[in-house]
Parts: sequence; structure tokens; C-alpha cells
Amino acid sequence: MSSPGLALAPPAKNVVVYRNGDPFFHGRKFVVNQRQFLTFEAFLNEVTKSIRAPLAVRNLYTPRHGHRVAELGDLQDGCQYVAAGFEKFKRLDYLNHGRKVLHGTSNRNGVQHCIRGSCRTTTSQHALGCSYCSVFRNGDLLSPPFQLMLSKSPPLQWDTLLAMLTVKADLHSGAVTRLCRLDGTQVVSGEELLNGGYYVAVGTEEYKKLSYFELLVPQDSACRTLWYV
Repeated sequence: MSSPGLALAPPAKNVVVYRNGDPFFHGRKFVVNQRQFLTFEAFLNEVTKSIRAPLAVRNLYTPRHGHRVAELGDLQDGCQYVAAGFEKFKRLDYLNHGRKVLHGTSNRNGVQHCIRGSCRTTTSQHALGCSYCSVFRNGDLLSPPFQLMLSKSPPLQWDTLLAMLTVKADLHSGAVTRLCRLDGTQVVSGEELLNGGYYVAVGTEEYKKLSYFELLVPQDSACRTLWYV
């Protein structure tokens, strides 16, 4: 016979959580049950760590209309939510991973663009700036790359860029001091970054040459194209 406590326990809920204002974060899956999370705050703390939020997560919103979730019991099984700190909810097409943001972008520099989930690459492989790139964490083969959005005008100072990487990468070794290509060569300015390129954030330790791309980028990804230069 099952105990009355177990019979009355609510079933676990499967939810997906996105980062507020990040159109390239594909979401992180969570299984929510009372044994693991006794309070809503405990769940928010776990979300903060799991999605590597730059600031502590204090609010959850529905992705389409931005309705705030007030307590753990309001979470619905199979639904998606957007995690935020104390900032306002940012309206993006989270469920399509930012494809509406990318749709219709011009390609004046001859670089790869993803439009509605498909790839289109022009002849030139050189870009003066970068609208977004993917960054791995040095020596980490468990975490997928995070997306770094960059502005071409005005371009960010290199120290500012490294500071942004430090917050997003959250390396165990501390601050990001270098950004390397997958072959280990160091990038020294924002002008060298390629749109859609893959890089590795490195701290004070040596660069670890591993199969980041092969192991952490899904083979069926619609835009599984690699830039080395």
C-alpha cells in the first residue's frame, strides 16, 4: 500500500526556461517537484545557476505575453518560461530561438546568415565585425556554447568585450583574459571576429585544445558551419 503522503504528492512538471533578452539561448529543461524544490525561491536559485544568468533570477514570465509567474504551483507541465532578474520582460520570439530577430538582416560583409532555420553563406569568408558568435568555455565539454551579440557601430572596446565574456562564461578560473579560435590562435580585437564564428573563452590558464565543436554542436543543427579564420 502506498502512503497517503505519496498519494497526495503533486506530479513532477517538465518546463523549459529561457534567458530574458537572449534570442539565441535555446532554453534549459527542468523537472520541478516538491522533493527537489521546497520553495519558489529555491527553484529560481537553481535556474540562475543552470542557465548561467549574469544576475540572480527573481522572476519568471510566460514567453509570449510576459505574464509573471507568482509561485511554484503556477508552473504548468510542458510549458516554457523566461527567467529575469528585476529588469522588465523583453519581448522576443523565444520559442523560435531568435529567428524573427535574424529574419531579413542584410549581408553586406559576405558572411553566414541563418534565416528561418536555414543557412545561407555568401562567397566571402571575411567579416569586419560580428553581429553574433558562439563561445565555448575553455576545457568544458559539458556546457554548450553561449551566444555573444556584438554591435558593429560603434564597436566595443576589447576590454569591455572581455568583461562581457567574463560575466557570460562564468569560468571556474575567474575572469576571461583571452578569446581564442578553435585552433588555439588568439583573437586580439573585435574586428577579427566573424559573424557566426566559434571561439573559446580562456582565463589565466592555458588554452585547452579539445573537440568543442564536434562534441557540443548538434550534428543536425541547421547552421552547423565552422569558421576557422
